Amino acid sequence: MKKHLLLLIFPILAGLFSCSSSRKAGTAANGFGQLKFIGEYIVPYNLPFNGTATGGLSGIDYDATTGQYYLICDDRSALNPARFYTARLYFSDKSFDSVKFTAVTTLLQANGQPYPDTKTNPGLTPDPEAMRYNAQKQLLVWSSEGERIVNEKDTVLTNPGIYEISRNGQYIDSFTLPSQFRMQATENGPRRNGVFEGVGFTPGYKHLYVSLEEPRYEDGPRAEPGQGAYTRILKFDNNTRQPVAQYAYKLEPVAYPAIPANAFKVNGISDIMVLEDEKLLTIERSFSSGVKDCTIKVFITDLHNATDISNINSLQTNTRFKPAAKTLLLDFVSLGKYIDNIEGVTFGPILPDGHRSLVFVADNNFSEKEENQFFLFEIIP
Repeated sequence: MKKHLLLLIFPILAGLFSCSSSRKAGTAANGFGQLKFIGEYIVPYNLPFNGTATGGLSGIDYDATTGQYYLICDDRSALNPARFYTARLYFSDKSFDSVKFTAVTTLLQANGQPYPDTKTNPGLTPDPEAMRYNAQKQLLVWSSEGERIVNEKDTVLTNPGIYEISRNGQYIDSFTLPSQFRMQATENGPRRNGVFEGVGFTPGYKHLYVSLEEPRYEDGPRAEPGQGAYTRILKFDNNTRQPVAQYAYKLEPVAYPAIPANAFKVNGISDIMVLEDEKLLTIERSFSSGVKDCTIKVFITDLHNATDISNINSLQTNTRFKPAAKTLLLDFVSLGKYIDNIEGVTFGPILPDGHRSLVFVADNNFSEKEENQFFLFEIIP
């Protein structure tokens, strides 16, 4: 979801900032533990790197073998060709010191060419949103939200997708897209900018989960203040790349009314991270025009008893299903600081005190009014 389209009206402190805190956030949830906030790091606006402008960081994953992080960028080839970065993050259990970008790699189409921008060929322009590293096969998987523009002047329909690529950006293959998730000119299927925002592998890489940010048209209206909504989580066989299940997920209501009341507002899943075969960490990101912060809530989500809704086309007309269960792990408001558009999460390395680290990243949408934030937590059993 592109927050830079939303007429934000507020000042943001620019520059580089690092801090540390002993604050514990959240409570033990389903055995995950508590999160202790260690620190924040902000990458300067449009930091130049190897001929590109860094920003739009919409997904993050950690490779424990090399100690590097993969960061997908949601630039739709507008500033530079669609791409991802690798970086190193320097921190301890006491402070978050710095982020150093180490490489930038262009995402390539099946024909080996970079993806075009919307002026060149809008039908082929991607909308990169999430990325995970498969250490078993030493390849990457990334997702695109596609495009849906339907108006009097033009119609552009580009299906969302999930793609396997090599670490040098070469296209390998794509996952089979269930028909319910194909873009349509009528109000059916996915909504624009509300599609595949999160991906994650199960332990052992047997399955891949993919989250839909917002409801399909058939599944009901979008979330509103005081009213939640149902979206979907998809499950794929990671070897055959075929879909095997879908689950309903109940979104929280939008956190605040928009100002003015008819302005843009949203709540949806901005990323997922798989913890166990049927247990996920899900991030919900709520934004309302005229409100300074994003409201970011992190949940432990359990799919164990959820209904497979693959054959249910409408969650409005067929309500005989059991959604995923979820437990609040962290509300970022507890940090008492400005929170931007968090769209990525990953486990990091083991900290010096023996506990695991957890890293979140925010997408600044290449706007000087927003921030490329990294947040570091310690997981306390």
